[in-house]
Amino acid sequence: MNTPGMYTPGEGDTTFSTKLGTSSLIRLPHGVSARDMEERLVMYLIGVPLLGIAAQWLAWRLRLPAILLLLGCGIVLGQFVDPDQLLSEVTGGARANGPRLLFPVVSLAVAVILFEGGLSLRFHELKYSGPVVLRLVTIGAAATWLLTTIAARYAFDLSTRVALLVGAILVVTGPTVVGPLLRHIRPTRRVSSIAKWEGIVIDPIGAVLAVLVFEQLLAATHIPTFTGVSLALLRCAAVALILGYLVARLLVEAVRRYWLPDYLQGVSFLAAALGAYAASNALQAESGLATVTLMGIVLANQRKISVLHVTEFNEHVGVLLVSCLFVVLGSRLNLDEITALGIGGGLFLFLLIVVVRPISVLAATIGTATPYRERLFLAFLAPRGIVAAAVASVFALKLATVAGEERQLAQQAQQLVPITFLAILGTVTVYGLFAAPLARRLRLADPNPQGLLIAGASQWVVEMAKALKDEGIAVLLLDTNDSHVRHARMRGLAAECMNVLSESVQNELDLSGIGRLLAMTPNEEVNALAARELLRLFGRENVYQLANSSGGSPRRAVPPHLGGRPLFGKKMTYQEIEDRFEHGAAVKKTKLSIEFTWQDFRRVHGTTSTPLFVLTDTKSLSICSANHLLEPKPGQTVVALVDTKDNVLQSADDR
Repeated sequence: MNTPGMYTPGEGDTTFSTKLGTSSLIRLPHGVSARDMEERLVMYLIGVPLLGIAAQWLAWRLRLPAILLLLGCGIVLGQFVDPDQLLSEVTGGARANGPRLLFPVVSLAVAVILFEGGLSLRFHELKYSGPVVLRLVTIGAAATWLLTTIAARYAFDLSTRVALLVGAILVVTGPTVVGPLLRHIRPTRRVSSIAKWEGIVIDPIGAVLAVLVFEQLLAATHIPTFTGVSLALLRCAAVALILGYLVARLLVEAVRRYWLPDYLQGVSFLAAALGAYAASNALQAESGLATVTLMGIVLANQRKISVLHVTEFNEHVGVLLVSCLFVVLGSRLNLDEITALGIGGGLFLFLLIVVVRPISVLAATIGTATPYRERLFLAFLAPRGIVAAAVASVFALKLATVAGEERQLAQQAQQLVPITFLAILGTVTVYGLFAAPLARRLRLADPNPQGLLIAGASQWVVEMAKALKDEGIAVLLLDTNDSHVRHARMRGLAAECMNVLSESVQNELDLSGIGRLLAMTPNEEVNALAARELLRLFGRENVYQLANSSGGSPRRAVPPHLGGRPLFGKKMTYQEIEDRFEHGAAVKKTKLSIEFTWQDFRRVHGTTSTPLFVLTDTKSLSICSANHLLEPKPGQTVVALVDTKDNVLQSADDR
């Protein structure tokens, strides 16, 4: 009798020989050649990253959560290619061989993503959010486990043991889903810090918890005890702390002592993370994720070497892996199995979102000073991701082999995968669509911040900033000159005596509502360095600096790739603007109309008038640059640099 889902060689099957150390024979389905199989696999491997990156780009253009489009692309791809079936055909074995090959790769990818997530965790972020994060990953995780177990027990009529396993699996959220959502929502620094720390730290905790529950479920065939699970968690924590710290310190010393050349540092850190993951799992089952997370945290918070280049490299790898993983996840979704869960599935998803998460957040934050707005937002942000899918699929494969008196356990375990995928699809969809509007309604996010961080606080810079602030645009000025800062504050502007290149800019300043940088100091090198330093914070399109006064000499100019977009125009250098102000130029703010257009403005104030900024009625700010010259239209407010008549005549004489 053939086992359902197993491939049985039939008459007319062909064979081909493959070398994997020794020759072996693999049977192929009738009419399928080895070459066709290889071409299908190559096309799938090419199509997954292409679809993933295309979905990421489309999400960026449409301002939609990337995860939704990634899952959508995966579901569409799954209608044409079944990755499990494809891998099983390549190996010539049972369909179960597909997941057995796939999930080790998924586990390594998740390890890399968590390592990259650890590199983004800075202890200074915990100054105000630390107690909340700690309570969320302990009290909140325990509450989530208990409540999800109860919901699964009664929604699907599962045994207590299987329900406990479902609850443990769905404790995790993870950076694969939380990170892209935070990038889309752009909440305030405190909320972002809490959600980011919880999402990254809860992944290894939840994965270890699920494995421990699973092992006790099989070994002892009884409900896992709190003491047994706690002791196992402590063992995992000890291994992760020791190994993660030692490997991180070894890498720091290797870079500090110049044992590693620059071009090998990024890949060496990545290889070391994978090695630490494998070694940790060998010492203590499923402790690898915690090890790589702690390893990243140690590297991010040491002060002996700079890991910025390593962080950038791992960020790029992380984006690629997240894109591929969710496309693969979507292509594995069996919508028929999910819909077969029926009313119980809908009830379970409702309880997970509306009851389990809010109560868990309330239990974790009760007695803290967390504002109710932040509690409400955190109570509506717990998407499940790739870790839950991988763990559930592996457990389902293992439980399928349980026989004898545990046959009922094996039958109920068949629901693990559809229940988990329902939770992933449902939570990602709900939170992806509604978390951002909720954050904006609670005034915790600005998806398109119009505010400006301005490096420099000279008198004419203050005049420009004052004109924008009067129109409702948030501005924050940074300068190392105390008198400049005092003058700006006397004009009612937010200003800090701080070097724009200092780490304090990103670590200490509240940049809520700030979305762009204008580097306008007298020092062109400082402007270029500021643009480069804050590129990762604001994005290349939102970083500007004044034009260089190199006179066109490439030897004297700062290379364009080291700086930001040329601000106001190619000839608008610091000295040029300074000279114009010394000759009486001023910042003029005017709302244009059909009766008084930009052409009329220039006739009144002279053709040398230079548009600097343009604001629409909705307070959307456009900045003039060399590659984005503005042509103000009626109904818009223009902020321009206007010369006096004497200065205009002098400029005409100079020409």
